[in-house]
Amino acid sequence: MTVEPALRGLRVLVTRPAGQAERLCRLIEAAGGTAVRLPAIEILAPADMTRLAAVTAALASYDLAVFVSVNAVRKGLDYILDRGAWPENVLIATVGASSAQALEPYGLAVDLVPQHQFNSEALLALDELQDMSGRRVVIFRGNGGREHLFDTLSARGAAVEYAEVYRRACPAVDAASLLHHWQPGALDVITITSNETLQNLFDMAGSEGQPLLRRLPLVVVSGRQALLAERLGFSQAVRVADNASDEALLAALQRYRTARDA
Repeated sequence: MTVEPALRGLRVLVTRPAGQAERLCRLIEAAGGTAVRLPAIEILAPADMTRLAAVTAALASYDLAVFVSVNAVRKGLDYILDRGAWPENVLIATVGASSAQALEPYGLAVDLVPQHQFNSEALLALDELQDMSGRRVVIFRGNGGREHLFDTLSARGAAVEYAEVYRRACPAVDAASLLHHWQPGALDVITITSNETLQNLFDMAGSEGQPLLRRLPLVVVSGRQALLAERLGFSQAVRVADNASDEALLAALQRYRTARDA
């Protein structure tokens, strides 16, 4: 008996940044689906490198460095290790497993990472981060974002600083050139991995495309994205993946396909 591929015939819009979407696309295609690539976020260098340069020069004075994303790992370590070795006394924490894995090509290993849920709340729940009195922490991240990690570590006694190692931007596109994506039958579902990606995609669709876009199902990676989808007027129930990994997104797509076809 032949088992039908789990995503056979499913047309999935993948919105990860250029250069970071291929693994998910390959997983979708291996499961029988069609991956449609449309980056809805760009990863650029910081507008001002002054703060990052200062943190890098004083890195050995910190007790803990937190990388909030794969981009933070790659952009941060490319800059830091080009200027010297990682100080052995500085522990490394990541918000998710993918970020922890991104350390490996640099010869570094994560010291603190959540085991199940990959978000700031899960990282902050670790025993090692409860009493932070007298400890210096640097958070490597992109421009803007949530303040929960900073605020909570500060409240627990740490001296916390940010170092922005990249900035996110909305790709410049002609909304008319994207209209074919939103037409009925062109796509089955869209994967979204951040609030900014969802907002960018909505903006990229333009006033003519937005009513059509709102009708499409979404697979997202957090409740915050589901809430944003509701505020933007998406009409179908949003499916939330267990985390932002490619494997979790694939599993959520499979659940969506099963529920749709039931």
